[in-house]
Amino acid sequence: MYTLEERMKAVELYIQSGCSEGTVIRTLGYPFHTALRNWYKEYLAAGQLRAGSAPKPRYTQEQKAAAVEYYAAHSATLTQACRALGYPTRYVLRRWILETRPELLEKERKPCPKDGHLVRYTQEQKQEAVEAMLVQGIPDYKVAARYGVSRAALYNWKQRLLGRDKVVPMKKKADPVEQSREKESLEAEIADLQQQIRRLQMERDALEKAAELLKKAGGISLIHLENPEKAEVIDALRPLYRLKELLQLFQISKSSYFYSVHAAQEDKYKELRCEIRGIFQKNASCYGYRRIYTCLKKKGITLSEKVVRRIMRQEKLEVYVSSHRKYSSYKGEISPEVPNILQRNFHAASPNQKWLTDLTEFALPAGKVYLSPVIDCFDGMVHSWTIGTSPNAQLVNNMLEKALATLRPGEHPIIHSDRGCHYRWPEWIKLVHDAGLTRSMSRKGCSPDNSACEGFFGRLKNEMYYGRSWACEP
Repeated sequence: MYTLEERMKAVELYIQSGCSEGTVIRTLGYPFHTALRNWYKEYLAAGQLRAGSAPKPRYTQEQKAAAVEYYAAHSATLTQACRALGYPTRYVLRRWILETRPELLEKERKPCPKDGHLVRYTQEQKQEAVEAMLVQGIPDYKVAARYGVSRAALYNWKQRLLGRDKVVPMKKKADPVEQSREKESLEAEIADLQQQIRRLQMERDALEKAAELLKKAGGISLIHLENPEKAEVIDALRPLYRLKELLQLFQISKSSYFYSVHAAQEDKYKELRCEIRGIFQKNASCYGYRRIYTCLKKKGITLSEKVVRRIMRQEKLEVYVSSHRKYSSYKGEISPEVPNILQRNFHAASPNQKWLTDLTEFALPAGKVYLSPVIDCFDGMVHSWTIGTSPNAQLVNNMLEKALATLRPGEHPIIHSDRGCHYRWPEWIKLVHDAGLTRSMSRKGCSPDNSACEGFFGRLKNEMYYGRSWACEP
């Protein structure tokens, strides 16, 4: 039993280590996992640990003294004394005697030989015993009784002297006991061979059934199959073989087998799969696991994101992602360098503090179309946008003029863009300076510096552009 200080020390270390039971046990050397968890639950419920009390002894001092005196007076063995008194066990009585009068146990101590053998025979004696059994034809039990050993020891001597394959001279007249022994040996060997044949047959049937059910190419290893696969093959073979034999063949525990069978029979996410599939198809197959997780949460369905991702992978719900090279408007350093003021900090405390802009391309069958928006970092609102078939300066200038018209007096946001040529022409620079805006530009070829705007383009194309046909129907 542990003291209050020891238990409190273990609980404090358990909390400091992030509820790691292994760390506490390795550091302190105590307690067991279950005891530590119970202490922690008690601490959470009451805010402290109870002091506890020492366990009440099972026997009184008078009972202990009476038992020792009875043993000393009657000179009985420990077992006889316990039977006469009705208590305690012989091990407890031995401990009481050792604590009070250890000299009483001297009579029960028996000397033990140092080498562990009571009788030792020389090599000549062993050879004489083996010759008496094999050459003279004396039955083995008589030879064993003559030398005071067991029949097993006698045959061990024979094996060491002659070996397993030694040819033994045939006796003129077979002894009935010897014949019985040889018959038992042959029957045991036959039973062993039959068992090996049955195991080989079972292994062959298991391989054939696994190839039929699992349909795996490149060979099948029964041991390296997954537990659900092992359970499926075992279920198919149970009418032919015992479950214990099949579990040994596949090297799977009984609990793991029944767990896999139960998990295969009941799919607890059956209704949830339909819900996730419906959300994915309703939103044009463009929602990833994070947005589907948010939709489920809004409906009051509590579920881990990992489970959502696993179900989508199992149902093959994949969002289409384009891999072609995007349009680039960089034409070189045609104006003085502008610093990156935002430094990837796209959070704003109020509207019209930080603006983002960029160009993106839509490749349609009729030709390419370009979009130029202005996005507010506060709430992602698009203040203005323009569309054209050519990514020229007029496209972005018109977009900026529309955005400036939405500003109220005293508002002068920072406008952040990449190093495209559209944002380095003199007319764009003049519009920005006249409105009192502050220019900020990403580094060359570094799209994460304007990742918020790039993310807007990605969501826009995933939800309304990719995965659809834009060809004009006749």
